[in-house]
Amino acid sequence: MPHAPLPTRRSLLASGTTWMALAGTSGWLSPAMAQTALRPTPKQTEGPFYPIALPRDHDFDLLRNGSATYSKGQIAWVEGQVTDTHGAPVSGAVVEIWQCDHEGNYHHPRDGGKADPAFQGFGKVMVGKDGRYRFRTMKPQPYTGRTPHIHVKVILDRKELLTTQLYVAGDPGNDRDSLWRRLDMQERAALTRVFAPSAEGVRADFPIVVQA
Repeated sequence: MPHAPLPTRRSLLASGTTWMALAGTSGWLSPAMAQTALRPTPKQTEGPFYPIALPRDHDFDLLRNGSATYSKGQIAWVEGQVTDTHGAPVSGAVVEIWQCDHEGNYHHPRDGGKADPAFQGFGKVMVGKDGRYRFRTMKPQPYTGRTPHIHVKVILDRKELLTTQLYVAGDPGNDRDSLWRRLDMQERAALTRVFAPSAEGVRADFPIVVQA
């Protein structure tokens, strides 16, 4: 029985089939196509409040700063996987996040030192072989001139691979935010994530693609 001919690119486009949907088909994607299968996560500015020196407590849980527990705002889990553009986990990468407290204050001298001392404000984790990371924090809050966001940085072997910002899908402040408005549709989709209800607070899945 003769084999059915492979579909052409034109016929796939007409039917709405994507190249990514066929990524697992044996022999379908060439090595060159596989190398460009994933688009790197868009970069954004670091902002003025990256820590001058790391706080003593800088683990994955931003709602506990030493012995203090932060109970304001809404608990949020931010998690995902760090991969390269081929989809392979970037083992050993360090993911950092930092954000303001519920009143819009950062732990930084340039922000007046008004941040709630119970809020850790900064956290970092090293991913394992699977590239997975997870933080327990607060759903980001707005402050004057900015929509809610969380700053994110990825480092590997002391090399900075990515600095960006994570936004809340559907937040009314996004359309007024100068940095968010500069993003095109694909970039907005990559950086603007749903904070969905979970067993404890809300949860956002934020996959990160870097050029390692």
